[in-house]
Amino acid sequence: MFSKSKINEPGPKADTAKPAAPEAPASSPNPNEFKASAPKAKPPASVLSADLHVTGNMKTTGDIQVEGTVEGDIRAHLLTIGETATIKGEVIADDVVVNGRIVGRVRGLKVRLTSTARVEGDIIHKTIAIESGAHFEGSVQRQDDPLNSGKSAPAPTPPSAAPAQAAAKSS
Repeated sequence: MFSKSKINEPGPKADTAKPAAPEAPASSPNPNEFKASAPKAKPPASVLSADLHVTGNMKTTGDIQVEGTVEGDIRAHLLTIGETATIKGEVIADDVVVNGRIVGRVRGLKVRLTSTARVEGDIIHKTIAIESGAHFEGSVQRQDDPLNSGKSAPAPTPPSAAPAQAAAKSS
């Protein structure tokens, strides 16, 4: 009997040691799998609740959903303006979905004004959709690259025009 118990005692210890060894190789591929899947996982959209009032500019490469009030410019990948939201400033995003109110310029590759949208300002877009019932006051302009055209437009002035501009500014 003692021999059986001695055999059984080392057996489980050996069994627990043996699975530990395979776990180490199994755990080393798991961090690699995690690293491989980490860039694919997209973080959830940042949500600004209806009772939040922000004064200042916001910039992200991710997504933002605004339900509150923002006084400032917003730059994002996907920007969703909720029905209760009010934005006073420029909006720049790859995709812009407006359900609420914007007072200012809108720049986007895809701009969508839903039936509850209220926009007072110009819209510069690549593609646009305006649902029936949306209120819009401003101009609409289509551009192939609406995200970068606003700030880079004054830069490409020819060298011969530069002295004329400097003279015009000084007078």
